[in-house]
Amino acid sequence: MVVLFAKKRDGKLEEVGRTEVILNNLNPTWIQKITIAYQFEMVQPLVFQIYDVDTSYHNKPVKSLKLEDQDFLGEASCVLSEIVTRHNRTLTIQLQNRNGHGILRKLGALTVHAEETIASRTAVEITLRCSQLANKDLFSLSDPFLRISRMVEGGGYVPICKTEVVNNNLNPVWRPLCLSMQQFGSKENPLVIECFDFNSSGNHVLIGKLQKSVADLETLHREKNGANFVIQTSHGHEKVLKGQLFVDLFLEKQQYSFLDYVSSGFDLNFMVAVDFTASNGNPRNPDSLHYIDPSGRLNSYQQAIMEVGQVIQFYDSDRRFPAWGFGGKTPAGTISHCFNLNGSASFEVEGVEGIMAAYASALHNVSLSGPTLFGPVINTAAQIAGWGHHRYARNQRCLGEGI
Repeated sequence: MVVLFAKKRDGKLEEVGRTEVILNNLNPTWIQKITIAYQFEMVQPLVFQIYDVDTSYHNKPVKSLKLEDQDFLGEASCVLSEIVTRHNRTLTIQLQNRNGHGILRKLGALTVHAEETIASRTAVEITLRCSQLANKDLFSLSDPFLRISRMVEGGGYVPICKTEVVNNNLNPVWRPLCLSMQQFGSKENPLVIECFDFNSSGNHVLIGKLQKSVADLETLHREKNGANFVIQTSHGHEKVLKGQLFVDLFLEKQQYSFLDYVSSGFDLNFMVAVDFTASNGNPRNPDSLHYIDPSGRLNSYQQAIMEVGQVIQFYDSDRRFPAWGFGGKTPAGTISHCFNLNGSASFEVEGVEGIMAAYASALHNVSLSGPTLFGPVINTAAQIAGWGHHRYARNQRCLGEGI
């Protein structure tokens, strides 16, 4: 049996879930899945503990088993982001004893596979157009747009999307819309499509409306038919209008999530730029944002570097991070708004620890100056991002006073 724990910041383990017990097997494959919430913005350490469950407990629910009554076989630790960034979201980890040793004793290995659980990946791309809309403007043609709403429990409707405004046109064609299943619920769920004449005052005039499901829109596209708008008269009756809605494109497709990209080799690269302007205060003064506390307490810049860097580093395959400073006077005596934080010819450092070391070194070699100019750093980062690494996303962090 595998028991999954989440390690909290204080080091305590919080049980997340358990697998089923597999009898008499040294190479088990468990079926029971354990669900855990993925949080990109946090480092989520996990501990997997393996137990040999005594035969006398085999008919009892696994949640009722006391772990201290079972034989501990080993444990494996990792961070959740290490799993989701691997190819096929699969990670193999060597088992250890609780004291962190045991690999040489061949305690075995645990292979963990992660799956993203979402209600549906289905999305629909549709292109809508209208013909022969009623004109609601006096000296020009209507400026139509569509608003689509979904029926909710209780019979009401909530808007889920709207098109752009097409000016002076009674036969508009709108840009394609992409609707996810989370938005429309199901293909049979009734949707209300309203066509309005746009007014800058916000008092938009209803041209007409109709009710169709996503399945109905698919049928309109397949049969190349139009659906007539209706409008309620002063007597409470619905009047069928000449204006019609057509579906020029209907395409079902699968939506890809962030985890799909990172497990396919998409990297995030953390870029950091630190503010060395004089407004931060003298680094020797405890009130300075750059003050290095002898007790080891991190200053504001160090905290920001650690909190962001420790999360991003697991999404970067080489963990080499560009690091700059700006607004400081370099050892050469010039004020620079984009200098390499490590003082060398290369702007990259190794890991979050490399950023921290480069920052500490720069505080001894760079004098605070000014003014605060972000442009050179942002331009440099943009240039690097445009070097043709199309599979890489860049996460830039400018660390400045008051930011």
